[in-house]
Amino acid sequence: MDLTIHQTFLPQDDPDAALAFYRDTLGFEVRNDVGYEGMRWITVGPADQPGTSVVLYPPGADPGVTDEERRTIVEMMAKGTYASLILATKDLDGVFDRLQAGGAEVVQEPTEQPYGIRDCAFRDPAGNLLRIQELR
Repeated sequence: MDLTIHQTFLPQDDPDAALAFYRDTLGFEVRNDVGYEGMRWITVGPADQPGTSVVLYPPGADPGVTDEERRTIVEMMAKGTYASLILATKDLDGVFDRLQAGGAEVVQEPTEQPYGIRDCAFRDPAGNLLRIQELR
């Protein structure tokens, strides 16, 4: 079976802040920016990986989501427990320095984990947890 990861979705509650973070701080390219009924879906991804994208979406846009569920989503996003993404790089310290200099909220500085991975963690403007692992 030949499968690839094409898109993944991360919620955003401020499209301008999300765009600035993923484009300007993280260095992703913008692939699409679609507005509909006052909401925006922004597709970004690493320039050297055109087949892999992250869609930054308004989390309560699904018509099947109830008002109570929307409130729960907002609460979980504020705590940083609703969504996460794990990225990887050969230059963990360089990426950490760039994100920190860009004002990203540091959750964990680069650390050698007991399970054999060296990584760090940040939150994006919506509260999503981004872990960045060092490729060896």
